[in-house]
Amino acid sequence: MYLLIKHSHVTLAVLSITFFVIRAFWSVRGSHLLNQRWVKVTPHLVDSLLLACAIYLMISIHQYPFTNSWLTAKLLALLLYIGLGTLAIKRGRTATVRLLSAIMAVLVFGYILGVAINRSPSAWW
Repeated sequence: MYLLIKHSHVTLAVLSITFFVIRAFWSVRGSHLLNQRWVKVTPHLVDSLLLACAIYLMISIHQYPFTNSWLTAKLLALLLYIGLGTLAIKRGRTATVRLLSAIMAVLVFGYILGVAINRSPSAWW
């Protein structure tokens, strides 16, 4: 069961960043495609399942944020990613702000990925 959830978590993470990049691109371009119902619903469903898998995995391996530094780093980076993501897709007032926010969000996602792979907050350095 653990491996199924772990593989699901990885797959959902790939889907999540893919949806984010597509929606951020549409946001920067000012596309009407962002207003489609499936575009608004699907990423939230994917991200909810991703979070559920993460919680299951965390409990399974008995490692928790604020106890294990790598999970603390992932959680804090996730909050930063969410904040940048809302700027990139919804709250950024100009296309430039949305683009820069999207780039920074993807970099933070890369950091989260590195932390997950290396189980270390200093994932890339």
